[in-house]
Amino acid sequence: MINFATLDLNLLRILDALLIEGSTTRAGQRVGLSQPAISAALGRLRHALNDDLFLRRGNRLDPTEYARQIEEPLRLALEQLESALTGPLQFDPTVATDTFKLSGSDFFAEMLMPRLADTVYRRAPYMRVQLVDLVPDSYVDTLERYSVDAALIPDTDVPDWIEKRPLFLSGWAVVARTGNRRLASLGLQSGDTIPIDTFCDMGHVLFSPEGNLRAMGDAALSKVGRERRVVMTMPVFSGVYRAVSESELIAILPIQLAQAVAPYAGLTVYKAPIEIPTVQIVMIWHRRYSNSPAHVWVRDLIAELLAPLDAMHW
Repeated sequence: MINFATLDLNLLRILDALLIEGSTTRAGQRVGLSQPAISAALGRLRHALNDDLFLRRGNRLDPTEYARQIEEPLRLALEQLESALTGPLQFDPTVATDTFKLSGSDFFAEMLMPRLADTVYRRAPYMRVQLVDLVPDSYVDTLERYSVDAALIPDTDVPDWIEKRPLFLSGWAVVARTGNRRLASLGLQSGDTIPIDTFCDMGHVLFSPEGNLRAMGDAALSKVGRERRVVMTMPVFSGVYRAVSESELIAILPIQLAQAVAPYAGLTVYKAPIEIPTVQIVMIWHRRYSNSPAHVWVRDLIAELLAPLDAMHW
């Protein structure tokens, strides 16, 4: 049995960090201790809890079954304690020195970060904001393993320790180089619908961080018994529209991005010949930050700056 009265509660923060990081070095970085100090704390935890807690597997520490069982209750208890202790604090953006790490595609480098830079500079001049890439296929890891404060993603099911906030609906448009010979020969103007035969026959550039050859546009085409010709994939949206701007290829882009970059990228924006479902974009974050005044302030600011994108459509 555990003698809770004599248990050093600081050890519980270290245990939580070890469960998150799976590494004594990274856990030390998370809580501000050296690797030897973390190893010593792990020894004390093993003795106090009468369990190995972790088994080494290569460079990673794998939790035992007991450690897995207490992971969520431990994290919830620490979050509740943090909330109780920090809830009444006031946040003054004019003197705040917090760093906020945001994860999202390069869509947000174009559509959010310039305005966020200006607003943060004026309202919170000492804060630092970082935009980092999403972890492919793992939004949960983005928050849990990579110390990201919030992620901007298409709506999806998330664990109950993640909270989310709807931001805007994103539709789709087709972009081509202004003066594209194939489309010019049809007399198409900006905002016109590309005929489906032409759309399927032309070469497409596809946004896919993982290099997939199919996306939502292909699913929409398959419903009407058609398919397109994907000839190139790009891991970033900027690569997609730059490739289109210097070739006879076309691409499907979020309509907000297409309309924003078309004037300076030498692109013309068209409608797709098929109905592609709109996507709800949400912001997700770990529940431990839900009541953090600085976190709330930045989340509200991001939502404020992205709200106008909800009105951008055909």
